[in-house]
Order: sequence, then structure tokens, then C-alpha cells
Amino acid sequence: MTQTASKYTAADIQVLEGLEAVRRRPGMYIGSTDERGLHHLVYEIVDNSIDEAMAGFCDHITITIHKDGSVKVTDNGRGIPVDKHARTGKSALETVMTYLHAGGKFDSQAYKVSGGLHGVGAAVVNALSESMWVEVRRGGKLYKQSYERGKAKGNLKTLDGNGTAKVTGTTTWFKPDKEIFEETEFNFRTLSQRFREMAFLTKAIWLTFTDERNDHTITYYFEGGIKSFVQRLNKDRGTINEPFYCEKAFEGASVEVAIQYNDSFNESTFSFANCIHTIDGGSHLTGFRSALTRVINDYARKAKILKDNDPNLSGDDTREGLVAVVSVKLAEPQFEGQTKTRLGNAEMKGMVESTLGEALSTWLEERPSDARKIIEKCLTASRAREAARKARDLVIKKGFLDDSVLPGVLADCSERNPESRELYIVEGPSAGGSAKEGRDRRFQAILPLRGKILNVEKARPDKMLAHDAIKVLITALGAGFGEDFDVRKLRYHRVILMTDADVDGAHIRTLLLTFFFRYMPQVIEAGHLYIAQPPLFRVAKGKEVKYFYSNKDKDSHVSKMKDLKGVNVQRFKGLGEMNSTQLWETTMDPAVRTVLQVNIEDAMVADKIFNELMGEDVPPRKRFIQSHYDKATLDV
Repeated sequence: MTQTASKYTAADIQVLEGLEAVRRRPGMYIGSTDERGLHHLVYEIVDNSIDEAMAGFCDHITITIHKDGSVKVTDNGRGIPVDKHARTGKSALETVMTYLHAGGKFDSQAYKVSGGLHGVGAAVVNALSESMWVEVRRGGKLYKQSYERGKAKGNLKTLDGNGTAKVTGTTTWFKPDKEIFEETEFNFRTLSQRFREMAFLTKAIWLTFTDERNDHTITYYFEGGIKSFVQRLNKDRGTINEPFYCEKAFEGASVEVAIQYNDSFNESTFSFANCIHTIDGGSHLTGFRSALTRVINDYARKAKILKDNDPNLSGDDTREGLVAVVSVKLAEPQFEGQTKTRLGNAEMKGMVESTLGEALSTWLEERPSDARKIIEKCLTASRAREAARKARDLVIKKGFLDDSVLPGVLADCSERNPESRELYIVEGPSAGGSAKEGRDRRFQAILPLRGKILNVEKARPDKMLAHDAIKVLITALGAGFGEDFDVRKLRYHRVILMTDADVDGAHIRTLLLTFFFRYMPQVIEAGHLYIAQPPLFRVAKGKEVKYFYSNKDKDSHVSKMKDLKGVNVQRFKGLGEMNSTQLWETTMDPAVRTVLQVNIEDAMVADKIFNELMGEDVPPRKRFIQSHYDKATLDV
């Protein structure tokens, strides 16, 4: 560990405001009170330990989920200061835990870089926990203080005398408040994915995660950091070059970039600032893309692969099949928005651009074989993109992408406001007929699809645009395609996938999800994509009719019926077996229907799963199915 800060005392803790508002409006601080907000509590505490690691004072972090649903996080960092804070008159520990915007992250001397922008982490977790305690090992002593719903329970206690707590660090234990959270059950997979990501981004940190509920422990350690990260992201893909990695330190900042190409048609670039995933990019991502395009074009011309009269490769050409991780660390990050999804520091563009530009130019010169493979990949992408442009121009000329010329199979609605309109994408003409008859024509449009659409994971854009069903879908949505796609022009703010509850229906739904994830992710990110939930069974006795969505629920209901005489159980094998009234009553009536909103919780995991399930290689798909077959919920 490299120690870069000389001191960390109570003087480094700055108090900005109080804490009561957190419990009243928790969503303002953690985004929501559902499962995502619950997991955010753990991230806030672990982020504090990661900050100690980035400062050079910590190399081991352990996280434990206890059987009672509580969480404990321990690190071997410096330990939170415990001396009296001049402004609050309380210990620095109590100040950090009970005052909003109190922490060492506001002082660049205590932390050179930090993932915490607002300095609210520990106090917010405290406020939203029914109980909490913190132990600090510092200066040869062990200290402890307990809290309840954001308030200290007694003063700071010294548990051990001098010399007994030889290892420094902090242990934080908390139990989420059931009065605040809808659900208090932690998801092991969700947490472990985040911790693995943290370990990749913080080179040479040992991160151990234990779940006592199922006696499961996993330890992450990656000596290669983000270089190992891109190799993992490219696992089971045909790679084109050896991984490229570069890093450079600046005054108050550092830049790391790792790159490796594969033989797919998709770009997977992930950017981070102080270990926070900036899903909306920002200045560091802009600098990365600018340098990559410039360096590849410069090398291609210098190597005479691009002739004088050849046009430059576009940014899209140079990023096809690219897997990259861009990680920057800086003293005072300026994130745009409370959720920290976009980095705003303008200076990071130049830092990333110069770092990657110098290092990648040298790397390509030193590895002509890898360089030629990359350039050939980019040239192939360029030729395919030109073919796609011609195909796109052709469909525009024929009116397929013209909003004023809607496809004949589309049964549109009379409402004009996109916010009130919804489009049902329905499997097959039979179900389409029932949906058209049973819908509310004021705001519900129906688009029946014939057969299965093209698997876009295996097809280039020019092949995709030649596929009739996809052309019809693009036209109906009305927001354009490719570089011209504009989610603000989307004709419907609820796009609902409605397929049969069988294997074929699940496959069609997956093909549609692949299309939206790869070519219209903005529709998902804006919260406009949904999945309908049609029932599997209709149980009728006399005039009493009930619908059920699983064998278990249906069997439970039937078993409770005292007299089974006259009971009729109907299994819907497809949407077409329902008449228009049944389809409206169960699946299309907004007052009673259930629809699932599609969102992207982890873009990296989603990218990997789509590649495994829908890509060219069979072995990764076979392994995925074998390892997840027991989780299948399709009731057929």
C-alpha cells in the first residue's frame, strides 16, 4: 500500500447540515426504497472502505450478510477519527454518523480521490437503519458507538486499552429499517456482481463476501485490475488482439484504459469515475472515443492500409467489436445529477485523450500483427456500415421509416399524445385479431408480428434493415434508427411485448428484447418498454371465473374448492385461444393487468448474457443453460 496522505484527524471532518430529512424522503438520497435502494445502503458503506483503498491505506475488505438480514463491513484502513470535532463538540465518529454532509471527502488532504461526492453515505445508512454500530481500531485502541434510526445511543466507548488493537480499521454493522424499505432481503448475486466490479477497478484489493444465509463465501482479487476486467468481459468471445492497457498519473488525478476487440458487431465500453459506473458517460468517455478514432486512422494511413483518397474510419467503425474499460480517479469529481451517472469535469477529456493517444500509438507500432487485425476489423465494419446506409436510404425512399406512412398491419389508436399511447407488439395474426377487437381504440395500438424476428446479435445492420418485421417495427415506433434515432420522437410511451406463455413465445420475446437492447437501448433507459403477463389458466364454476398465472396457484385454488362438480379448468396454450373479452379482462385492461417494466440494472451483465444466449458460440450458451436450468420459471 502506498500512503499518500499525511494526516486524518477530526479537523478533516466538515459539517454542512443536519439529518432529519433523510427518513422523510429517503428516495432523494438512495434513489428508491425498493430492492435497489436497499442494496445502495451496502454500497455506501463499502464505498467508504474502497476510498481508503484508493488512498493507499487499505488492502482487505470483508462484507457479511448475517442470517437476521443485517450487514457487517470491515476494512483495515486508518479507522474513522474519534477525537472531538471542534464544531459539533462530539466525537468525529459520531459527527460522521449523525450529520448529513459530514466527512473527510470534502478535504482533499484526507482523501486525494473518493467515490463519495456528497459525503452523505454513512449518515444516510444510519438514518435508514433500525439499529447500527461502528467499531474503530485506531491508535492502539478499540472504540465503539451504537445508533438507532440515525441517533446515537450513548457516548463513544473505549473497549480496549493502549496496544490491544494493533490493526487499524473500521467495522460497520447495520440492519435496514423495515419501516422504510418495502423489502429487506438482500440479493447475493446483485451484491457479488458489484463487489467483483469494485475489485477489478481497485487493483490488488482483497474483497471477501460471505452470505451466512446460504453459507456462501467468495473472494475477489485481480492483480491485473481493468486489464483483467476486459479479459473477463471477452470470455467466451473470439478475441482479435492481446489486451491493451495504459495508465498515467496527473496532479490530483489518474487515468487507466484497457482495450480488447472481439469478432462481434457490438461495442461494450464501460466508463468509471472513482469506481462509480458512469452509465451516461461524460468527459472521460468523450476523450477516450476521440483518441481511439484519431489514433486508429493515423496508424491506418501511416501503414498505407488507408489510401490518400479513402475516407477516414468513423467512430462507429473503430468501436465495432470493442470491449473497453475507462477508469479515472480525481480529487473533485463533478457528477451531473444526484445519481452520479455522468462525469462533468471538462479537464478529464484532455487527460484521457492524451494518455490513450500516446500509449495506443506506441502499442500499435510495436505490435504490427495486432494492429493490422484491428484495422481490418474496422475496415470490415466500415464496409458493412456503408451497406447499412444504402439499405437505410432505400427503406427511407420506399417510405418505411416515414412517420406519415404507417405499416398496414398496424392498428393505430386515436389518441395523439405519446405519453397516453401504448403499442402492443403481439405474436401472430390470431392473437393480433383478438387484441385488435378487445383493445381500447382510444389509446391502444396493436402491431402483430408474423413469425420470429431476426436475431440481431448475429446480424449486421444492413441484414437487419432488410428484414420485413424489423422494418415494420421501426416504422411503427416512429423514432428513426441508428444515428438518427431520437427517443423524443417515439410515438408510444408504453411499448408492450405480448407473446404466448410457451417456449416459442419466450423465444420471440427474447429476440425482441435483443433488438431493443442492441439498437434502441434508449427506449429501455427511458422506461418505455414493458412485458405483458397473460394468464395460463382459466378456472370457472358457474358464473365465478378466476385466472391464474402458474400451476401452483391454480392447483392451490382448486384444492380449496369444496365441490369440484361443474368446475372447468382451461389451459391457454397461446394468446389466440383467448377471445377478445378474455384478453382485455386479463392482459390489456390497465385497471387489472400486470405488466413488467424492462430496465437495465447492470449493463455489463446484460451485455454478457445477451452474448451468451443469442451469440454465435454454442458452448457458452450450453454452459449457461446447464447452470441456470433450475431457475427456469416457464410454466408449460
